[in-house]
Amino acid sequence: MAAAESALSSSGSPRGWRRLGFLDLEVGIRAGIAIGLPLLLLLVAGRLDLAPYAAFGAMTALYGRNEPYRLRLRSLLLAAFTLLVSLGTGALLALLGAELWLIVAALVGVLVLSMLVAQVGQLFPPTPVFQTFAFLVCVQVPVPAGGLGLRLGIAAAAACFAILICLSGWLLRSALEREGRPLLRPLLRTPELRPERLRAGEVWVSVAQTVVAALAAGALALGLGQGHAYWAVVSAVAVIPPPGAPHSVSRALHRVVGTLGGVVIAAVVLLPDPPPLLLIGVIALCQLLAEVLIGRSYGIALLFVTPLALAVVQLVTPQPVTGMLVDRVLATALGAAVSVVLVLVLAVRWVARRRARPLPR
Repeated sequence: MAAAESALSSSGSPRGWRRLGFLDLEVGIRAGIAIGLPLLLLLVAGRLDLAPYAAFGAMTALYGRNEPYRLRLRSLLLAAFTLLVSLGTGALLALLGAELWLIVAALVGVLVLSMLVAQVGQLFPPTPVFQTFAFLVCVQVPVPAGGLGLRLGIAAAAACFAILICLSGWLLRSALEREGRPLLRPLLRTPELRPERLRAGEVWVSVAQTVVAALAAGALALGLGQGHAYWAVVSAVAVIPPPGAPHSVSRALHRVVGTLGGVVIAAVVLLPDPPPLLLIGVIALCQLLAEVLIGRSYGIALLFVTPLALAVVQLVTPQPVTGMLVDRVLATALGAAVSVVLVLVLAVRWVARRRARPLPR
């Protein structure tokens, strides 16, 4: 996993950018279609209140890139499972009007489950950013009595549509291979099921780091009266590296800069107060670009993940854009600062342990 994270989440070397080609565009287009079409259908039906569930279900399409189709199906099903559990748990707690302590306990459960499933299935992205965001948004959106089933059904339908879209390339590849025209790049990523990762110490250390960072960021945001405290939690989760990846402060800062840069892009998009149809177009385009870039640099991809998230929020619950952007910057800085401090402490400890090791004779 360390090698995969290093290769897929590099800082964007020139060599990596030269490999950007048709496969990256292919996965980006299918991700954009997977989220754009369900949102368009909800707009036509006049049910944009259901948009978060469709959007988060559609984020299934962000997984399984560059994998043979049999393995891709497994990755997509695992990703859909964690996303549906996350948003479903949030919606259930919203229906029940749960107290803060129960929401916090459920958040810990979402983080642990998502990270363990990602490790066993070798999912990429391996960090639970999308699951965390799905849970924290859905737990705040009111759910009327008797409305939980519809919301879960919309999310499941969007996830199934995303899976079909992500598997659709099999027809084209099969046709070209039958004609002896392998025009498309080979699918090289071959993740294996690794249940032994459940016993790996580095996995549980990473789980503990992520939980501590998320809870600390959320507590500080609430204590400071932050208007959108959950954004601090999402930012903290985004910055913590996955199990086995080096605890690099430069990597953490790269992700912080990507998130803050995304706020600037969101300002350009949202300040003109675009209509819902244009917002849906922005969401689809941002998902496309995020998927194209996430295999090259997670930090650069966050330039588009951030406006995607803000556009989804604005689509469902329109609010003053300036205040929302200010809250986003403050919450992002707070959550990122918590994780950077944690990463820095761990990096210092790692260097100290390395220096304390006896030199080989």
